Amino acid sequence: MKDLIAHSEARKMTAITVPRDKYNLVWIIFFILGLGTLLPWNFFMTATMYFTSRLKDTQPGAGLNGTVAEGDTRNVLESKFNNVMTLCAMLPLLVFTCLNSFIHQRIPPKVRILGGLGVIFVVFLITAILVKVDMAALPFFVVTMIKIICINSFGAVLQGSLFGLAGMLPASYTTPIMSGQGLAGTFAAFSMICALATGSALQDSAFGYFITACVVILIAIAAYLALPRMEFFQYYANCSRPQQSGDEENKMDLLRKDESAEKRPVIPLTDEEVKPSVSVFSIFKQIWGMALSVCFVFTITIGTFPAVTVDVRSAVGGGGSWERYFIPVSCFLLFNVMDWAGRSLTAVCMWPGKDSRILPILVVARIIFVPAFIFCNVQPRNYLPVLFAHDAWYIIFMIFFSFSNGYLASLCMCFGPKKVSPHEAETAGAIMAFFLSLGLALGAALSFGFRAMI
Repeated sequence: MKDLIAHSEARKMTAITVPRDKYNLVWIIFFILGLGTLLPWNFFMTATMYFTSRLKDTQPGAGLNGTVAEGDTRNVLESKFNNVMTLCAMLPLLVFTCLNSFIHQRIPPKVRILGGLGVIFVVFLITAILVKVDMAALPFFVVTMIKIICINSFGAVLQGSLFGLAGMLPASYTTPIMSGQGLAGTFAAFSMICALATGSALQDSAFGYFITACVVILIAIAAYLALPRMEFFQYYANCSRPQQSGDEENKMDLLRKDESAEKRPVIPLTDEEVKPSVSVFSIFKQIWGMALSVCFVFTITIGTFPAVTVDVRSAVGGGGSWERYFIPVSCFLLFNVMDWAGRSLTAVCMWPGKDSRILPILVVARIIFVPAFIFCNVQPRNYLPVLFAHDAWYIIFMIFFSFSNGYLASLCMCFGPKKVSPHEAETAGAIMAFFLSLGLALGAALSFGFRAMI
């Protein structure tokens, strides 16, 4: 009992001397790391027109010549590229995020984060080089999918490690990661629109995307190397490490006395003997509500975006500027801007609270967006009628769809690690990242069905 009182008093004393995050440098570093986590992948997705253009059958035997549906002039590689890309991205993301939940205690964060950034940098450098290399359609398709698997495998470890680090800090420090990821999509979509406006060739635009991604990764590496030098981060990193109890300290004192008396070596207590066990399953029991909520949010999002939403066509027609910019602006830019706004709002507002029943209700309510987008003017379509033909319906749905995705997902990711003890926060953050990835993978699988039923 005395030990507990002493420990409580010590915690009160340390609470008074908590260092400040000077100039919000730690917040900015996590923002840059969040940006560096998703900007490369967003540039990859932004360049889908470049990838599909290289899959056209311009050479005899270059690809698969059969079309997939009547009235669809695309070959099989072109038509299935978005679905296969999503699947090749999300399944490795799921597997390696799960792996990270178990190995993060055995491999230092520095190795996981710098290793992930390094591999992604090399893959994007190779991708930029291949822009200038001619390849047949089928080999190009296979190489592209292999690169997607590599990017998302190491990106999963990187993302899970970042959320684990943020879990050790106050809840508000998960927000900059989420906000940085949201800005990544916005920046990529804006770059695509600028490329369209300037009339740049697809190859030139793609090369610019991939080189920019390499530069951002280098900046993220520099930001992470500066993080351990921040006093604010050092304080919370030390607080998250389990402290020796009074009984354990007394045991070590007795061992030292025994050593001096009997002149025999003493085996010191190992980290495993001092450190309380951290069970992944016991932590999951405490955060399962938040974990399943973030999973469901991204299942609905990836199930419809971009596999369904990218095929919506403007009802205005005429082939003018509005039709040309309809998908880049109304789909990609609008989604990413509102998603970023939703993620960033959690920096100033966290309603509903982490124990509120309203949060899971709002999460489940997002299922209404699936039929909403399916009954928009998705083309080509074979089975279901168009109920929301006007462009305004699509834009309204996209605003609420993207904002709710960013806000609710960010709330769940912030609250999850705060439902457990400080020394369990890193593991809780890794578990939350796994369920985020699980939602992405489930959404990718469902996207095939959602698109096929139209």
